[in-house]
Amino acid sequence: MGPGRVRAVFFDLDNTLIDTAGASRLGMLEVIKLLQSKYHYKEEAEVICDRVQVKLSQEGAHPYSTCITDLRTTHWEEAILETTGGPPNRALATECYELWKSTRLRHLGLAEDVRAMLAELRREFRLLLLTNGDRQTQREKIAASGCGPCFDAVVVGGEQAEEKPAPSIFQHCCDLLGVRPADCVMVGDTLDTDIQGGLNAGLGATVWVSAGAAAPPAPPAPAPHYTVASVLELPALLRRLGREPGAP
Repeated sequence: MGPGRVRAVFFDLDNTLIDTAGASRLGMLEVIKLLQSKYHYKEEAEVICDRVQVKLSQEGAHPYSTCITDLRTTHWEEAILETTGGPPNRALATECYELWKSTRLRHLGLAEDVRAMLAELRREFRLLLLTNGDRQTQREKIAASGCGPCFDAVVVGGEQAEEKPAPSIFQHCCDLLGVRPADCVMVGDTLDTDIQGGLNAGLGATVWVSAGAAAPPAPPAPAPHYTVASVLELPALLRRLGREPGAP
């Protein structure tokens, strides 16, 4: 990417700008306390939460037409049944889901240093939030974190025909901002969606937020143009990009 070419920066949301994984863990801890103190489950409480976590990680197989509240309540109901042997207990599953969800949302605030970074970048670049996931879930996270006003546009994968890494959603983002793919940078923590998607769409550069990983995985994993340990390193990287002729 040549000098002065960066016009827009696309940001992933989960575990790039907000600590979704950490907030989810705090939610699980609250459910464990509930199950142990109110319902007298001991080691079963952690097993139930572990099983729900696995089910959450497999949600990509479910169409977004499925009601996310029903789906996730069913995760809890199934995990309780699988761990305790039954009978099915929808009321308990609902209580667990609502506690996990409310706790998670309560801990999804946008850190002040991240908010300040976005304000700094927005003085020079167009900013767009590009997040995969169910519409209701992602919109709730955006509202809870208060990050929506930091961006010129917000695109949720569950509201589009295709999600990251499909090129179509990136082209949609470019059209919203009136920029070319070659003038855009994609920033995210997930190689298979954020980085591969940026590469698929021909963006000018991709930036992987490694969260402390020493290096990107070896091929065939997608190779980002740049790697940062924290999203807060982005302003310095973008300044460097503007000074490097012929950078990707």
